Amino acid sequence: MIRNPRTARSVTQFLSCLGAALCLALFPPEASAQSETFRNPILRGGYPDPSIVRVGDDFYIVNSTFEYFPGLPIHHSRDLVNWTLAGYGIHDPELYRDAVNLVDVQSDGGIHAPSIRWHDGLFYVITTNVYNPGNGQPTEMVNFIITAEDVAGPWSEPHVIEGAPGIDPDIFFDDDGKAWYVGNHGPADPEFPGQGEIWLQELDLENWRLTGDRHFLWRGACDGTWAEGPHIYKRDGRYYLLIAEGGTSYNHAVMIAVSDEITGPYISNDRNPILTSRNLSYSNWVHSTGHADMVELADGRWYMVALGKRNDEQGDSNMGRESHLVPVEWEREPFEWKDPRYEWPVVAPATGRVERSTPLPFEDAPQYRNDTFIDDFDSESLDLQWNFRRVPLPGIYSLDSREGYLRLYAHENVIAERGRAALMGVRQQESDFRYSVRMEFEPEQENVEAGVSLFQKDNNFLNFTVARSGGENLLQLTLAERDRAPVTLEQQALDDYTGEIVLRVVSRDHKYRYEYSLDQGDSFTVFAETDAARLLSRGYTGAYLGVYSSGNGNASDEYADFDWVRYEGYERI
Repeated sequence: MIRNPRTARSVTQFLSCLGAALCLALFPPEASAQSETFRNPILRGGYPDPSIVRVGDDFYIVNSTFEYFPGLPIHHSRDLVNWTLAGYGIHDPELYRDAVNLVDVQSDGGIHAPSIRWHDGLFYVITTNVYNPGNGQPTEMVNFIITAEDVAGPWSEPHVIEGAPGIDPDIFFDDDGKAWYVGNHGPADPEFPGQGEIWLQELDLENWRLTGDRHFLWRGACDGTWAEGPHIYKRDGRYYLLIAEGGTSYNHAVMIAVSDEITGPYISNDRNPILTSRNLSYSNWVHSTGHADMVELADGRWYMVALGKRNDEQGDSNMGRESHLVPVEWEREPFEWKDPRYEWPVVAPATGRVERSTPLPFEDAPQYRNDTFIDDFDSESLDLQWNFRRVPLPGIYSLDSREGYLRLYAHENVIAERGRAALMGVRQQESDFRYSVRMEFEPEQENVEAGVSLFQKDNNFLNFTVARSGGENLLQLTLAERDRAPVTLEQQALDDYTGEIVLRVVSRDHKYRYEYSLDQGDSFTVFAETDAARLLSRGYTGAYLGVYSSGNGNASDEYADFDWVRYEGYERI
């Protein structure tokens, strides 16, 4: 099972502090610059659709996870730039089996665009599970709410909200004690395909149901082109409705409208969009910025979190959509003739866009970037960073079969759409990196393999493994690309293999270099090289660096023991 979040939090904080100390020791000339600015993204790797809430001096962000498990990662910070993974909203498969199917969910299905809120001592996360049964059946969208007193858990069972169409819901708690459900859907009279509309209805939290009339609020500033991701804020007695529009690609944008009543009518800001990269070159360092949420600080300042994709590989990124932070200032309209003269949020007022380097929110809290992940498998449970594609198969791994090792069993399953394999990984956080594992694996059965996997989707991965074939041990590199069957790119006999190997992948100069060592890592031999763009994020999620084992269709008792995993990321400037 996944490690107890309360225990893991202290370990993760320790590693983060250790990484910070190493950074300061290794790069002392940068200390003064680092103390004045922070660098985006603030959550690196596949952390899309950020939603943020402040509770006292603490900040929390939740992100989408789609088909991955555990789901709904929640990060904690006290300064907005240094974030610690505190736990997951979805961590126990038994709680979600009936309402939320993450067992055979399709790629890019699953958990979409959550929102996190806090009210009267309780955290609320509301989100959508998108599941398509296949065989021409309609897609099912289940909107549900989970609650907890502590973001580290335990979280409640899902409270499904019946009769709530669409995706990307939010909860708004008004001053009069009412709770409101804010969602999106396709309007009854769409003017074009893909048009969205934001709707609102009162939410009965005692019975977890919608009540009263449904109100249709806004079709967006661009006529509702994929209008989604709504959030409502109350400021100086007025209600502000923030949405995403334009689709989650180059035309993504953040729009806002205002109303004197929560039920509308809402008036669009004439200066929409208030954040986008659609007006910038396709070669800008980050693009597709949008799907945002805002938070007010204790001193009255505001900030926004928004997703964006780095432009590192052929106009895209292996890491997918990541979470960025931008300052917000409120300005009143200057027009003397206008009544009323509304106040509107101005995002990144100095430049109007997400910048890689931005002044710190708190001057006495510099950003410490930890670009390493190390796991020696000495704990009784998995580190919080490990994820699976879908709910993991029972008994697929063990941490107690051999002390200090991760044992991964060679299940007959291979990586396949809607499938579950002996596959697990951590998020790739930078385009340039060094990822290595030490493995002990002595296969006897034909076609059994184990080693490293770099994966984006069920149909897009690179497996760098030791395999048994023709009575000998082979080192091989297998590539799966979209709409193509997996192919073996390189293969060679390991004549001196004694059952121990270190596998390493190094990303540099837009290339992945695959290396191996048979002497405990003292020396490495280059095995193969591919373009880094083989794993570009074309869907909703980012790349993972992981481990894999399979019997390739045959039942097997074989297994691989992994002694350690090392990841070092290098920011590409």
